[in-house]
Amino acid sequence: MMAAGHDFVRWFRAAAPYIHAFRGQTFVVAFGGEVVAENRLGALAEDFRLLASLGVRLVLVHGARPQIESLLRARDLPGRLIGGLRVTDQPALECVKQATGQLRVELEAVLCAGGASAPAPRASLRLAGGNFISARPRGVIDGVDLLFTGEVRRVDIEALTGRLNAGEIVLLSPLGYSPTGEVFNLAHEDVAAATAVALAAHKLIFLVESTTAGGASLPREITVSEAEALLREPAVLGPELPVHLRAALGACKAGVGRAHLVARSPDGALLLELFTHDGVGTMVTRDPLEQLRQASIEDVGGLLALLAPLEADGTLVRRGRELLEREIERFRVLEHDGMLVGCAALYPFPEDASAELAALVVHPDYRNGGAGDRLLRQALAVAREQGLARLFVLTTRATHWFLERGFEEMPLDALPRARQALYNYQRNSKVLVRPLEKPSARQTADLPPPAYQR
Repeated sequence: MMAAGHDFVRWFRAAAPYIHAFRGQTFVVAFGGEVVAENRLGALAEDFRLLASLGVRLVLVHGARPQIESLLRARDLPGRLIGGLRVTDQPALECVKQATGQLRVELEAVLCAGGASAPAPRASLRLAGGNFISARPRGVIDGVDLLFTGEVRRVDIEALTGRLNAGEIVLLSPLGYSPTGEVFNLAHEDVAAATAVALAAHKLIFLVESTTAGGASLPREITVSEAEALLREPAVLGPELPVHLRAALGACKAGVGRAHLVARSPDGALLLELFTHDGVGTMVTRDPLEQLRQASIEDVGGLLALLAPLEADGTLVRRGRELLEREIERFRVLEHDGMLVGCAALYPFPEDASAELAALVVHPDYRNGGAGDRLLRQALAVAREQGLARLFVLTTRATHWFLERGFEEMPLDALPRARQALYNYQRNSKVLVRPLEKPSARQTADLPPPAYQR
C-alpha cells in the first residue's frame, strides 16, 4: 500500500505542471465513429469530463464512417471512394445525416451522464452544438463529381468562442452547411484541423486506431519536416495514419501549438499522453521541442529546483539564489517544451588556458536520452571558441561518466593555481581533465546535435 501511495504521489507531482499549463487552454479532440462501434465511448467520456473539470476548453469532433457504411449496406447502396473521399449522392447523403444524427445523440447522452466517478457528480456538463462550420462542395476530382462531399469553408470563431467562454464543451459533427441551405458530408479530420487553426488551439488531438507503422511505433515526437518525410512513404504508414498525419502537420504549419496522434484503444491513453513526460502517442510540432541556450535571470527558479536534489545529497556544492543570479551568464540550460531539464556552468581560467565545467545536471526523467552528452559537447564547443586548451571537472560521484568521455584523472596540482586555492579538501573531489582538440567540420556542424525527447 505504501509503495502504491508513493507512486501516486510521484505521478501527481509530475503531472502538476501540466495541469497548471493546460488550464484555460483550448484542445480540439477528434475521434472516429469506431469509438462507439468498439464500445470505448464510456471510458473516453470520463477522460473528457476530467479534462473539462481541470479547466481545459474542449472542442470534440466526431466522425461516423462505420455507421455510414453500415447504413449504406443495409440499404444496398454502393459506396464509392475517389482518392479516399466518398462520392456523396443524395441517397448517400441521407445515410450520412441519419448516421451522424444518431451518433451525436448517443455521444451527448454518454457525455452528460453523471455518476460516482464523475469529477463533479452533481454538476451537469453542458454541451453546445450548432451550424459552426460553413462548407462548400469539393467539386470534381479525377473527372468524378463528388456531389455533396464538401470541404470546410469557414469556422464561426465568434460563436465557438462564446460557447467555450460560457464553460460549455462544443461537440462538432462531420457536416457543413452552405449559405444556400445545402448540407455537405465532411471528413472529421478536416473539420478538427480547421477548427483548431481558427481557434489557435493549444492542442489538436487525433484518437486513431494505432500509431504503429511498418511494424514499428512512430517516434514520440516529430517535427513538421519529419512528418512530411514520413508522408512520402505512404506504403509504410498504412491506410489510416497518412490522413491524420497530414491534417496534424497542416494544422501545425498554420499555427496550432501541438498536434497529437494517440491510439484510442488503451484505457486512459489520452491522459497518459497529456500528463506524463514520455506520453504514449506521437506529437507533431513545427520546431524541435528541445533548446540548448544561454541561461537568463528568468531561469534562476528552474535552476534552483534542478540543482536542489543533488545539493541535498551532497553531490553538488550548494548555490543559493543570490549566487546563481550573479553567475547566471556562466550557465547553459537545456529546455524541453518550456521546462528546464538540464544545465551546466563554465568558469574560464584564461591565464591557464583552461575552464572548469561545473553543475552538470540532468533531470532524472531525461538522463537516458543523451542530454548530459549534449551539455558536455556544448561546453567543449564554447571552451574551444574562447581559445582554451583544456576542460576540467571536480566530481565526487560521476568519475566514470567523465572518464568514458575522454577525461583523465589528474593530481590536484593540475588545476590552475587560482582554483587550487578554492579546493575543498573535505569533499575530496577527484580532478578530471580533458584536452580540447580542434573540432572537425562535422563536429562543428553537429553542435548542438538535434534530439527529440518528450
